[in-house]
Amino acid sequence: MRRKKMNNGISTIENGQAPLHTRRATLRLAAVAAAMLITTQMAWAQNNGSSLVIKGKDGWLFAGWGSLTQVDTAGIDRTVQLVAHVNQQLKERNIDLLILMLPDKVHFYADKLPDGTKVSPAVEQRYALIQNKLQRADIQTFDNFTLLKKVRGAGADVFYRTDQHWTLDAADATAQGTADLIRKIKPQLSGTAGTGTPLGALAKERRYGDLAEIFLTPEEKKQIGREVYTVRRQAEGQGLLDDAPAPVHVTGHSMVQPYFGYPQKLSNLLDRPVSLNWKPGNIGPWVMLLEYLESSSFKQTKPQVLVWQMFEPNFNQGPDAAGLWDNAAVMPVDTWTQRVTRALGSSTP
Repeated sequence: MRRKKMNNGISTIENGQAPLHTRRATLRLAAVAAAMLITTQMAWAQNNGSSLVIKGKDGWLFAGWGSLTQVDTAGIDRTVQLVAHVNQQLKERNIDLLILMLPDKVHFYADKLPDGTKVSPAVEQRYALIQNKLQRADIQTFDNFTLLKKVRGAGADVFYRTDQHWTLDAADATAQGTADLIRKIKPQLSGTAGTGTPLGALAKERRYGDLAEIFLTPEEKKQIGREVYTVRRQAEGQGLLDDAPAPVHVTGHSMVQPYFGYPQKLSNLLDRPVSLNWKPGNIGPWVMLLEYLESSSFKQTKPQVLVWQMFEPNFNQGPDAAGLWDNAAVMPVDTWTQRVTRALGSSTP
């Protein structure tokens, strides 16, 4: 099995293809991704009076650069307007946009926050607020929060204890929710049955979570311990269909990287190839979308469905969020909008 590497960092997950990297390379990249994200967020957290990591009960760690008390409704509204602008332009090109909104880790483990640290009622309702605004703007999305609450209610973890990232159970449930919505909005995907990614056997890996690796002292790491990560190995003995176009594309950050299993599961459920571009979260969703829309891959083959992964805690932050995104990823909103319009060949700015 292997993957097809396309131009501008776009990869296709399809029948016979391996995850994006070998195991060791993936772990190295995950560490680099975490370091890049945290380096950028340090300045933001310090400027906003936040701790870099919240050390909770029973060894639970939480990223500390998001607010647990305040909701930036005006920022959320601005982001919805930008997403609606993209949605309309994609519709004109017969491409369906699907927003994959991932919820904050704290919603599922508020009981693990340290004594005296609480999530405000407004933040508890932030995900629902965003979903409501997206739906009122006629933007396709689904309630991933409720799906993951069901996973948690069934006794499975949805995030790792000392990591920012989700578990395989959470990724699988989210892939199912994504596939269900795709089938609803696009009942007939192009391509051939049998070209989805076959799922390999499960395996266990022991390592420190990214928050522990970056923020804890050696003694603290020793006390908190490594975690057991459940990952899927690549399936063996499958054929290669390197030329099969992907009717679905996913763009996002490290949550949707192949290591955590989401794109492979989505491809398997849809029984079609799924293409992907991702980078660490400090790059932000705005540049990730541009990277894909401006790529030769997009110009050559348009998907039927574009899945744009975004994150609840920073959904209010636009392309111009200096100090939150990497410096090279920050740009005026007008510049971002113009580049989207140019990439889509639209005459409407």
